[in-house]
Amino acid sequence: MAKFQLKSDYSPSGDQPQAIEKLLKSIEQKNRYQTLLGVTGSGKTYTMANLIAKSGKPTLIMTHNKTLAAQLYSEFKSFFPDNHVEYFISYYDYYQPEAYLPRQDLFIEKDSSINDELERLRLSATASLLSHDDVIVVASVSANYGLGSPQDYKEIVQKLSVGQEYSQRALLMRFVDMGYKRNDAYFDRGDFRVNGEVIDIYPAYNEELAYRIEFFGDEIESIYSFNSLTNEKVADYKEITIYSTNPFIVAKEKLALAIKSIEEELADRLDFFKKEGRMVEYNRLKQRTEFDLEMLESTGTCKGIENYSRHLTGKKPGETPYSMLDYFEMMYGDDYMVMVDESHVSLPQFRGMYAGDRSRKEVLVEHGFRLPSALDNRPLKFEEYINKAPSFLFVSATPGDFEVQNSSVIAEQIVRPTGLVDPEIVVESSDNQVAKLHDEIKKVVERGDKVLVTVLTKKMAEELTTFYNDLGVKTQYMHSDLDAIERNQIIRSLRLGEFDVLVGINLLREGLDLPEVALVAILDADKEGFLRSTTALIQTAGRAARNVNGKVIMYANKITNSMKECIETTEARRKKQLEYNKKHGITPKSTKRALDTNLKVEDSGEIYNKASRAQKIPAAERQKIIKELKAKMLAASKRLDFEEAARCRDEIAKLKKL
Repeated sequence: MAKFQLKSDYSPSGDQPQAIEKLLKSIEQKNRYQTLLGVTGSGKTYTMANLIAKSGKPTLIMTHNKTLAAQLYSEFKSFFPDNHVEYFISYYDYYQPEAYLPRQDLFIEKDSSINDELERLRLSATASLLSHDDVIVVASVSANYGLGSPQDYKEIVQKLSVGQEYSQRALLMRFVDMGYKRNDAYFDRGDFRVNGEVIDIYPAYNEELAYRIEFFGDEIESIYSFNSLTNEKVADYKEITIYSTNPFIVAKEKLALAIKSIEEELADRLDFFKKEGRMVEYNRLKQRTEFDLEMLESTGTCKGIENYSRHLTGKKPGETPYSMLDYFEMMYGDDYMVMVDESHVSLPQFRGMYAGDRSRKEVLVEHGFRLPSALDNRPLKFEEYINKAPSFLFVSATPGDFEVQNSSVIAEQIVRPTGLVDPEIVVESSDNQVAKLHDEIKKVVERGDKVLVTVLTKKMAEELTTFYNDLGVKTQYMHSDLDAIERNQIIRSLRLGEFDVLVGINLLREGLDLPEVALVAILDADKEGFLRSTTALIQTAGRAARNVNGKVIMYANKITNSMKECIETTEARRKKQLEYNKKHGITPKSTKRALDTNLKVEDSGEIYNKASRAQKIPAAERQKIIKELKAKMLAASKRLDFEEAARCRDEIAKLKKL
């Protein structure tokens, strides 16, 4: 039986079969780099899924933002329901890194809010990698840094078997060493509880299932899982493996060595500051580091433990730190691959991560807020990342220079399974462009389609929205000042028909799937720059490629090189697509996509009203409310609505304090 079971109502069509065959052959020949150049709507994700299924290789799929990662995670979960598809992004709802501004003598303390569900998903990803050989991890840039040694993580486990003898006391101490805490009052992820000869443990990476271990004396009599919310038994086990709650947790012996190494580095750094006569930095570093050392000795962890990762993992100064790629490497050797979605954006972002992180930390080290080893808690350098995995697949409609120059194979996916062709591009004078566009909008709206308009500034987006609304055209704007929830709600409202025209700047490009959009208007298309580069224009024009009536209007008084390349590329694609449709007798049809329920924030008013009255109601009733909230939190996390899950989590935390 194949390792990966691809489930789909479709089979490869259009350009997909030749692209799959070409890329699969290159991967089997052990070429390191290959590129899938696929136009918008050509089914690149389905091609990626077929490559995973046919090659049988565990895969890390990376992209440049959380929204696209969530979309990919949802799609691959549906493609591979019987395999282990995991989600690995930053687990912070909010994150303010520590920093120091010397000119103002201002230290900004690290401030963050951790999303418990995202943290669980990260732990689930690392645990799956160590337990299964059919793993697909969908990740953001977080996969490039922030993990402890995979070998240490693999060693900090507890295997339990029915019929074997264990000292209960020793077992409970082992759970504590692994980061679990005893909680007999309220049982949650990362907790264990004891009731006579029964021990319950709720693995930090499980969604709903906890384990019950029943003893007879010192012998394990039975092991079974149960639903932590309803307490219903789920399944019996002969053996289970429990992993630690944190990838940075190490064995006591290694922790002792790490503490000794930190003390030695501290002594050297303090000696340096003393010789330089910099007593402010001397005292600052001494106080902060000694406090962290006390916490490490007493609890095994401390705030900002990642800054001591070099000591905890035994790495040398400047050596490449551990990342998600090391977990793949340890388990699968060179038999795995990395897919980079929207590579023309993702790769430059990966390239820039190291320099930004280092410049901030160098200031902290120079002024005594951190030891120099904190510099080794860093993202991978681009050279380290790009040479780490045995096989890379870059996926983009507009691959960058790196992909084109380094790929052994570039498989083009121009023909769409739906028969849709690239939109016609029309260039019109930018004189009176707003009035001209208004006339075009009226034609499109009358037949029930939607319009995207891209402008160059936030101010223009807002003013254009007001102007068209005054003319009776239902219009909304979207730019970076709006948070992710607001942007999702606006996109949903457009698809629901609550308005007809969406005005944006740089948010109407990669990954925006709106089949209802028939017209894309690019104002001031001849203003050369990042927003009007060849890549930007091709990506923006692609937003009209999912509608059979798709059309792009560029308003400009001259044809720039970027415009010329975009038009020529689009026309070449249209020609190939039209020839294919004619040859095979295909009539193009608009893409259909169901509304994404992830974009909807449900009204939880009734539960929250109950929570607000919590202090006035009995403790037993409060426990019922907590169960309601927990069920709602789990449901929200399943549909990747992490904002809603975070709100439920915060309410649970408030109730627990009571």
